[in-house]
Amino acid sequence: MCPRNEGKTRGLVVTIKYAAKRDGYWIYRRRVPEEFSDVDTRTFVKVSTKIRIADDPACLTAGDRIKDLNRETEIYWTTLASGRVDEGIKRYQAALRRARQRGFAYIPADDVVNPDKTPLESFVSRADAISLESPAEMAADSEAMLGGAEGPQLMISGLPAAYEENQATALLAMADDQKRKWRNPKKRAVANLLKVIDDKPVVDLTRADAVEFRVWWRDRVIVEGVKADTANKDFGHINKMLRELILEHQLPMVSPFRDLRFQSDGEGTRYSYEPAFVRDRILAEGALDGLNKEARAIVYLIEGTGLRLSEACNPVFVLDHAVPHVSVQALDRKTKTLQSIREVPLVGAALKAAKAFPEGFPRYRHKADSLSKLVNKYFDHHGLRPTRDHTLYSLRHCFEDRLTAVEAPEKVMAALMGHKFYRPRYGSGPTLELKAKWLGKIAFSPPSRI
Repeated sequence: MCPRNEGKTRGLVVTIKYAAKRDGYWIYRRRVPEEFSDVDTRTFVKVSTKIRIADDPACLTAGDRIKDLNRETEIYWTTLASGRVDEGIKRYQAALRRARQRGFAYIPADDVVNPDKTPLESFVSRADAISLESPAEMAADSEAMLGGAEGPQLMISGLPAAYEENQATALLAMADDQKRKWRNPKKRAVANLLKVIDDKPVVDLTRADAVEFRVWWRDRVIVEGVKADTANKDFGHINKMLRELILEHQLPMVSPFRDLRFQSDGEGTRYSYEPAFVRDRILAEGALDGLNKEARAIVYLIEGTGLRLSEACNPVFVLDHAVPHVSVQALDRKTKTLQSIREVPLVGAALKAAKAFPEGFPRYRHKADSLSKLVNKYFDHHGLRPTRDHTLYSLRHCFEDRLTAVEAPEKVMAALMGHKFYRPRYGSGPTLELKAKWLGKIAFSPPSRI
């Protein structure tokens, strides 16, 4: 809101709702109401009035523009909520399909009547393809052949929701928490983009917009010390969403967000615990007594099996087998890769943890993030993190290092870690007995109680 004492002009105090300042300009800024949050994923709508504060200190001219923008935004929200935008997209896509069925590419009406883009003979062919069997057929064909369906106005702010719909089949197998992790970085990337440019139709995005976004990130990397790979993730998410949606909606453009990445700064490097530190400190008697029993058991499970956090929080224990093991399955969640579905023998502290919780860990089911925060905080406060880069996940990398140290065969390591083995596959892979043999070589003695 425009500050009251800044809006004085000839004794008049002007208060403009939803007025804000940004980079020397008046902008429209409004939080998305809760009732529209499911159709508009932005936290705030921010649109520049293009009017300088210096030229309009009382927010008078800008105030009129802000009122217009607010009215347009409310209409937009109401339209989204009523489903009319979706109907427009469906109508457009129907026209695309109908044109293809008649052997033509869909062309917007302005291009159809432009002789430089559509020669006369092509126009005549399109007109001749229009069915005269019924008024409904004629209307549908006319829209398809002559470009009468208005293209969908997919907005930048609508990218995450539209992409989620595009990827609906891939999301079917994901648990709710997995969907949240999949969704959030895409929403965050678009939110960051809208800090730099105004919301507008995707078809109006330019290379200049993308470069401006890159400059914004470059300044954050230099001034704020933000990791370059963090910026690269934003570029990647936006570019991937655009490529898929440009293809789906047949938008007349290419993604302007290609080839923006900075040179990697190694943010993705994973740190591993030294095996001796795990044996002498983490597995020491009483070292984890301050954790709740389930969290403590999961730490022991990861140490002895190398499971990913999400896998360790959702285990299926098979204890009545000649080789007790944990079965990593898809069940009601999606595994990272096909190779992630595997069986890992239980030895040492991992076996004791499984026997203590044979039905798994209900407290942390689909809550790997909560577990990670809790354990990392505990490790931090109890001297169990040699550096800030060491986390609970580092136990998985230590597990792999220990297998490497005893020269376990690559095929066995891949089968235990859930990694792809880059050679032709023959047979059914390493047996549980063979995997147990190698785990026996790296197993540590467990603490007396779990």
